[in-house]
Amino acid sequence: MDRSTLSTRLSRIEEELPKLFNTINAMKITNTGTYGKNYEELSLDAAQRAEKIACSLRNLIFAANLVERPLLMEKVAEVHGIVIEHTENTVSITLPGLMPKRTKRVNTTFLTDPLHASLTAYTKEQVLPRFRDCVICFSHIFDRKLSSRRIRDYDNLECKQIVDTVASFIMTDDSGLFCDAYHTTEFGSRDCTVLTIMEKTAFPAWLKTLEEQGKLMSDF
Repeated sequence: MDRSTLSTRLSRIEEELPKLFNTINAMKITNTGTYGKNYEELSLDAAQRAEKIACSLRNLIFAANLVERPLLMEKVAEVHGIVIEHTENTVSITLPGLMPKRTKRVNTTFLTDPLHASLTAYTKEQVLPRFRDCVICFSHIFDRKLSSRRIRDYDNLECKQIVDTVASFIMTDDSGLFCDAYHTTEFGSRDCTVLTIMEKTAFPAWLKTLEEQGKLMSDF
């Protein structure tokens, strides 16, 4: 990449920083109790700007051939706190809390690219089960110390992009013919999303465990 192109792309990223800074300052002075909706809009704007900046910097690194893409994505996955675990008939993936749907693909790659890299690395060391008829369970976990206003509608979250990424590794197909979807909201020590994929026969026992733990706030 020539110096002029590099400088131009860096300038574009630099232009986004004051906008992010101003939005964060606005969040600081917004009364969340009185202007909860305004705070929500500001927080989403800040998160999306931050994701755009992160994706732009990644693309710059790729274009300049500074770091190999798989290595960078594995590092990003560590920052995201992506954790994959599996048993004979269950796969569990811990992710950051999902954001509302967006139209620009550049934003969805913020999470799907490192997730894909994590699954690629994991399957090099482990043999994951392959599901034909399964249930996909999204456990949306919210920090119990923060406002419950932050809890969002299930149909407004970026779940499809996540399922599309995971399906290529462990599912025959993610259509309604082969899988059911289940969502539940929980309160925990931090914000995150836990995606659990299991055989349909395993779902009743999994659901019963949630009920016994008093975590069930669901939409099936």
